[in-house]
Amino acid sequence: MNSDLILLGHGSGGTLSHQLLEELLIPALSGEGLAGRNDAAVLSLDGRRLAFTTDSYVVDPIFFPGGCIGDLAVNGTVNDLAMMGATPLWLSAGMIIEEGFSRKELAAIAAAMREAADRAGVRIVTGDTKVVPRGTADRIFINTSGIGVINHDRDIDGTRARPGDRIIINGTIGDHGIAVMAAREGLDLETGVQSDCAALNGLVAELLAATGGAVHVLRDPTRGGVATTVKEIALQSRVDIDLDEAALPLTSGVKGVCAILGLDPLYVANEGKLIAFVDADRAADVLGVMRRHPLGIDAAVIGEVTATGTGKVRMRTAVGGLRGVEMLAGEQLPRIC
Repeated sequence: MNSDLILLGHGSGGTLSHQLLEELLIPALSGEGLAGRNDAAVLSLDGRRLAFTTDSYVVDPIFFPGGCIGDLAVNGTVNDLAMMGATPLWLSAGMIIEEGFSRKELAAIAAAMREAADRAGVRIVTGDTKVVPRGTADRIFINTSGIGVINHDRDIDGTRARPGDRIIINGTIGDHGIAVMAAREGLDLETGVQSDCAALNGLVAELLAATGGAVHVLRDPTRGGVATTVKEIALQSRVDIDLDEAALPLTSGVKGVCAILGLDPLYVANEGKLIAFVDADRAADVLGVMRRHPLGIDAAVIGEVTATGTGKVRMRTAVGGLRGVEMLAGEQLPRIC
């Protein structure tokens, strides 16, 4: 393999993505280390703490069961701000459109973005549009950036997982990735799997208001899925983690498709899920808050931080054994967000 070439796997959010960041992009652009690798940057301005994030969306197909590239772009950026404990306020929207793209589809995407922003309580306040010649892009790509304010004095980031913390997810995993893959491949899934694409800032706000400092880490497991996200946090916080396979919430549809196609749902992307690392003695409270919210009905405790360590993650399997969990290697489902 030519190490000088960028591969699809470099965009997976997994091992190759991390290598690209560590070896090339972060040293060249900012010099920030592993500890600063969160869903958004936290900045100070005149005594206020702000969160700032940006993300690009290249999902294929652009319309899929449960959403489209437009609401995906808004919700994804809102969620990255919320994972820092911020209240999202303003977004930008940049579009790269291929010549020949349908005005009707562009109108539908713009309407979906506006509706998603209204639901999340944010405003799209600036943007940019570029059109490139036919054949030099794939229909439409969208970049969204976001700014939010942190209205509390707690620090929530990937370095703050502690031994004893319980790990909670707000619902079923793998729905987005399987829905997009089925639409792309023209699979007629009788299971009706739909993307979980949703803005999580309302759920996070209720969680923080009710449980205060019990929440140490929040992260949305998008590219690379739950496995890659948990591994990232283990490395950031220098802790060891055990996950419980039997506790992972899965719909029968996702479970069936993954079994047929040989996919591991731990590595399938999500777009409306969050993982919370919380104090063990407040885990029941956190779970209760989640389950009372429409986006947390299927919330579950899926693991715990076992010790200070080197970032080792293990899975307690359904048959009672232990297996290692690493970041996604390569690209399982390209163009998933």
